[in-house]
Amino acid sequence: MKTLAHSSKLPHLGTSIFTYMSGLANQYNAINLSQGFPEFDAPKLLKQGLAKYCDQGFNQYAPSSGLAPLQTQIASLIGRKYGVDVNSKDTVTVTSGATEALFVAIQAITHLGDEIIIFDPAYDSYKPAIELAGGRAVHIPMQAPDYAINWPLVAAAITDKTRAIIINTPHNPSAKTLKQADFDELKALVIEHDLLIISDEVYEHITFEGTPHISVLSDAELFSRAFVISSFGKTFHCTGWKMGYCVAPETLTQEFRKIHQYITFSSFTPAQLALTDMLAEEPEHITALAPFYQHKRDVLVNALQNSRFTILPSEGTYFLLLDYSEISGLDDMSFCEYLVKEIGVAAIPLSVFYQTAPGDRVIRLCFAKEDRTLIQAAEKLSAL
Repeated sequence: MKTLAHSSKLPHLGTSIFTYMSGLANQYNAINLSQGFPEFDAPKLLKQGLAKYCDQGFNQYAPSSGLAPLQTQIASLIGRKYGVDVNSKDTVTVTSGATEALFVAIQAITHLGDEIIIFDPAYDSYKPAIELAGGRAVHIPMQAPDYAINWPLVAAAITDKTRAIIINTPHNPSAKTLKQADFDELKALVIEHDLLIISDEVYEHITFEGTPHISVLSDAELFSRAFVISSFGKTFHCTGWKMGYCVAPETLTQEFRKIHQYITFSSFTPAQLALTDMLAEEPEHITALAPFYQHKRDVLVNALQNSRFTILPSEGTYFLLLDYSEISGLDDMSFCEYLVKEIGVAAIPLSVFYQTAPGDRVIRLCFAKEDRTLIQAAEKLSAL
């Protein structure tokens, strides 16, 4: 029988680290602080709305750009949080998760041979999406402990093929946030070189110590050349719903929607209606999100105070980085496998987020868990 010839479009990719570590956690009955999903449930109003709208028969296609009431509520949220007025009809597109929005934005602007600048450690969907569009990811490394962007290095990496820069704040996996000085540097570069921006802001409502999130939406010049990506899953503890949205100027939104209509066409109709109600009736959920997760962070940090780990600052997201240099000489992948098999805690090695790993001995923990789970995990880690 003749074997079918096949050439992979992503030959360097295999099973994701999140699937692998969660599988190990299940196999060894370990506490899973690896994959970034909440252990607690979505709000009651949201779940009730989903059941209600399913029961009422709202089970067919929504408009490709999203239901108008949800677009309106998103625009209202942007107005409250950032003091910016956006045209919901022409600039807001509801998507099947933030990862779809990132993929569509990248496909919409990337042509064969284009270069897109990303910052390592980087969310793992950026590079494959760029390559599938025929482009090339240009990696700018950030290193422990501060994970600051080296802007002169960024400037030196820009060529006549550079099309866009992808930023992520609050940043996964480093848990750092971009500061105003970073945005000043970014603005100077994108204006000088006429570049676009993809701004991954899925953790926008989770920043700590009262520090406000700085959004590309807040700067008219930056937003004029940007796709801003947000996530309902992160905001409402419903990652399994895969609901997000993209906000972009009208001309960029038109290009975005051309691609979006052939990826998912539209997103889950009952969920859109339930999210509309949630945004309208319980806006306090979003304002309470930062203190809620700051408490989770502090529970884990306090429980690890007597451990041999060096705890790196977490300024946002629901992740915490630990440096294990004083504990082991193992590389981070081997150390994470050891933690699962011998200690009973699953973490993520930071090297997987790099094109060229710097050799730092750093792991990532997710603290979107119940307090008792965090304390139990910290007790195990503190025994090292």
